[in-house]
Amino acid sequence: MYEIIIVGAGPSGLTAAVYAARKQLKTLLVSRDVGGQMNWTLGIENYMGYQFVEGPELMLKFEQQVKQFPIDTLIGEDVNAVSKINNGFEIRTEDGAVNQGLAMIISTGKKPRPLNVPGEKELVGRGVSYCATCDGPFFRNLKVAVIGGGNSALEAANDLLKTSKHIYLISLTPLTADSILIDRVKTSPKVTILTEYETLEIRGKNSTEGIIARDIKSKEIKNLDIDGVFIEIGLIPNSHIVKDIVKLNESGEIMINCANETGVPGLYAAGDVTNVPEKQIVVAAGEGAKAALQAHKYLRYLAGQ
Repeated sequence: MYEIIIVGAGPSGLTAAVYAARKQLKTLLVSRDVGGQMNWTLGIENYMGYQFVEGPELMLKFEQQVKQFPIDTLIGEDVNAVSKINNGFEIRTEDGAVNQGLAMIISTGKKPRPLNVPGEKELVGRGVSYCATCDGPFFRNLKVAVIGGGNSALEAANDLLKTSKHIYLISLTPLTADSILIDRVKTSPKVTILTEYETLEIRGKNSTEGIIARDIKSKEIKNLDIDGVFIEIGLIPNSHIVKDIVKLNESGEIMINCANETGVPGLYAAGDVTNVPEKQIVVAAGEGAKAALQAHKYLRYLAGQ
């Protein structure tokens, strides 16, 4: 029986682990990977203490700090189920292992939202990607498309400028990203921007060969020959493991209050999996710290201190 189990090892989960360890709580950290969405981010310019840092580099700093403390870890394991038990919570990982904790923090982040168009599933890993930072170098001097109009899409397009021959930026809506990102992409002759275009299909047999898009106003069809597609249309919360225990909003995010409480005593949530409005690394880290401190207060209450 652990005092606290933390599920997820992104910025919020790693920070929560440090704070829990500093409070000398018997802690288990469980996650499929370390770093979460930080691993997908090439350049970070708004994390305090760093004028510029790459996502994997910052993730490594987080991980090194966690390793300074006596924290039990199960990395490489997905949590398949979370259950409420009489004296706390129980998790079951994909290999069938069961662990129990008096308190728990869910910091599982989000996963990429699919387009759900013909050709997408068939061509994942063969030209279709959800991570420009990870896969962009494979498309050096080739034509690619980025689907989306928000910050993640514009950041992806900006990253691909360094390697790709040409980039088609296709968005169902007018661009909604930060002005500084839009300006960077708009000024490049290597980018063609197609706003208010719907992606209908990704073409290809053994590899991605093209994309079919339609102007939602004129109904004009564009058949673009490309070698890669980066889908950046948002993220889906990884909240399914607690959907029967806690309240979710219409986006599937875990509803919490300002103390990171879910409404279930002893169960806290932090980071992008929650309804906290700003999805930023610095915000997620702060939320992880808050959740761990609140969990410590709860455990002291249980102990009658």
